[in-house]
Amino acid sequence: MTDQPQAPAKKLSEPTSDGLKPVLEADAVAEFLHANPDYFVEREDLLLSLRLPHQRGDTVSLVERQMKLLRDRNIEMRHRLSQLMDVARDNDRLFEKTRRLILDVLDASSLEEVVICVEDSLRQEFQVPFVSLILFSEIATPVGRWVSSGDAQQAIGGLLSSGKTVSGNLRDHELDFLFGEEQRKQVGSTAVVALVHQGLHGVLAIGSRDPQHYKSSVGTLFLSYIAEILGRVLPRHTSALRSVR
Repeated sequence: MTDQPQAPAKKLSEPTSDGLKPVLEADAVAEFLHANPDYFVEREDLLLSLRLPHQRGDTVSLVERQMKLLRDRNIEMRHRLSQLMDVARDNDRLFEKTRRLILDVLDASSLEEVVICVEDSLRQEFQVPFVSLILFSEIATPVGRWVSSGDAQQAIGGLLSSGKTVSGNLRDHELDFLFGEEQRKQVGSTAVVALVHQGLHGVLAIGSRDPQHYKSSVGTLFLSYIAEILGRVLPRHTSALRSVR
């Protein structure tokens, strides 16, 4: 196999019949301009005489080309800024809803008020279609949904062991335990967080029909805040709530 001959480097000038002119390699010129970006500052006449090929085949001046590049870059930056502002506005709204919910939970005078406050706020204020608040106790209580800690560990022990918010697509038996068989068929993605404070007191789960809505713990920071408050408030309202260490 023979080596292919390499094309000669592009040159900016060639010898003439009158004599030899200095020959500059294109790479050398590019290196010089890169090292001296202010070279054309006091040479505007030279700058305006430069031409660059355009996509349509005509030519534009270097200044016009730079202006176009700057305009394109400005449009891209404005688009990114708009996206960041949208995220900031969404976070502001989530923060305000979370603040109101936490204050209502702290003001609640009974376990029933706490449960109703959480479920109503998540469904109505946060517009979450599927909400499940399950408390762990060995004694049946008429308020909310209660299960024994043993049943909870058997059904969703893997979700509780990490101590962090788990989000994404769950297995069928986990969805059955959290939302029931009928709702499980409609849940596309889920975020689950344990209610922990000096022990494990329950679990809070929210679900969406969109399989991509809850993934990789994105957007679950405020859910973690709510769970931390519930872990501290719930045991104050009942002695039946068991602390599982």
